[in-house]
Amino acid sequence: MHMVYSLSEPFGAKSWFPVKQDLEDKADSCWVFLTTSSENMAGSQGILTAKVDIGLSKTRFEWKSKYPIDYYLISFAVTDYQEYNVYAHPEEMGGDSILIQNFIYDDPQCLAENKAGMDETADMIELFSDLFILYPFHEEKYGHCLTQLGGGMEHQTMTTLGSFGFGLVAHELGHMWFGDNVTCATWSDIWINEGFATYSNYLADEFLNGPDNATAFITWHQDYTMSEPGGSTYIPESQISQENQWRIFNGRLSYSKGASIVHTLRHEIQDDDLFFDVLATFLTDFSGGTATGEDFKATAEAVTGMDFEQFFNQWYYGQGYPIYNFQYYMDGGTFHLNSTQTTSMGVTPLFVMLMDFKLTFYDDTDTLVRFNQTQNFNAFEVYTGKYVKSIEVDPNNWTFEIVDSLLATPEEKELPVFFSLGPNPVKDVLNIYFLNPSHNQREITLSDISGKTITHIASDNNQIQIDLSSFEKGVYFVRVTDGKHSMVKRVIR
Repeated sequence: MHMVYSLSEPFGAKSWFPVKQDLEDKADSCWVFLTTSSENMAGSQGILTAKVDIGLSKTRFEWKSKYPIDYYLISFAVTDYQEYNVYAHPEEMGGDSILIQNFIYDDPQCLAENKAGMDETADMIELFSDLFILYPFHEEKYGHCLTQLGGGMEHQTMTTLGSFGFGLVAHELGHMWFGDNVTCATWSDIWINEGFATYSNYLADEFLNGPDNATAFITWHQDYTMSEPGGSTYIPESQISQENQWRIFNGRLSYSKGASIVHTLRHEIQDDDLFFDVLATFLTDFSGGTATGEDFKATAEAVTGMDFEQFFNQWYYGQGYPIYNFQYYMDGGTFHLNSTQTTSMGVTPLFVMLMDFKLTFYDDTDTLVRFNQTQNFNAFEVYTGKYVKSIEVDPNNWTFEIVDSLLATPEEKELPVFFSLGPNPVKDVLNIYFLNPSHNQREITLSDISGKTITHIASDNNQIQIDLSSFEKGVYFVRVTDGKHSMVKRVIR
């Protein structure tokens, strides 16, 4: 098969037409006229206003779009296509429709294999128009040009893709709102494009395919995010260059972590109507233009009345993820949870975050409780009236974290030397946190498995750090005493 198609993101547009490659300087409209053999069809953005026979078995396809467009979203694809069209009917259009214009290979088998995927696009347009705002280019069309591209590219109103899988179609369609209608103002803020398009795939699964599909999708991306300890979704300008353009499209950070951050933000807001109002307001206020992560943060704060400074500093600009060690016990009918948080990267020492816990009782009933982690060590309590048999952390996968330990312990709250430690196992720095303030110095002793003292510290601080990076791997014991009471805990290096 002979075909030609364009792919200009992020810096390639100038290789095939004269252009100022400036994200913030969108063209106010776009005409693309393509002349090819009359055996072919040529797809592009906007509306096909004319097919002109110019003789010599040549045809000119005249595509025109009146919507603002960024330079890298201008595109074309040419081969011997056939056309297959369907229509979406968003509720807001009151019975009117949006053309979904598909150029696919001129082969009956191609239509048979891809018809279901093209038909599903209508459901997705209707869904996103309901969740976000009306499809931004509804006065023209949406469409696909099938090519030999390995994935897809969200060319405005005419996505170029290599297949019609549900996830790929949903992702590229989501870009029409996030990436095309509102485009990242800098490549540092590619999250505006890729994080939200990836989350659009999650929403399509959630509302069209059901919760099991959505859970599988988001947990895969959360796990992939945590497959390495560091990395920021926001990209420092110093890391962006023509030679390093794949840093922009880092799948773990721009896509998976980007979508996971949006999901966590939805949980922080704790109100779906308000969350989707944030998205709609953002898409309306910046329609046809560009925006940064800071612009989205300002919109979220204005709509919700919440302060997201810490949220963005830790999740968007920061690196890594939280690591938890939990201890819980009952005191009468009150459930107590001691939560120790360390992090995978020292540059982000704390993630302030809402955390959900499913408590299952001995009568096999359960309840959901929610606590706000505000420090590296928090002690939470809630009256349950009955004893807890087991705990499930983050049962609905709203947040992403590693749970190193979840232990039921005897009632220890009243001990003056009660402490928690983490991470455990520890690689470098061990953090020791004390629940109860002390007016006396505590004696902290670290010993190896033979009982030999390795380190001894006397301190009245409520947080102590011990550097174990030079220690041999193995089992160690931390003993704390205040002269009257003592407690010992095991740690693995």
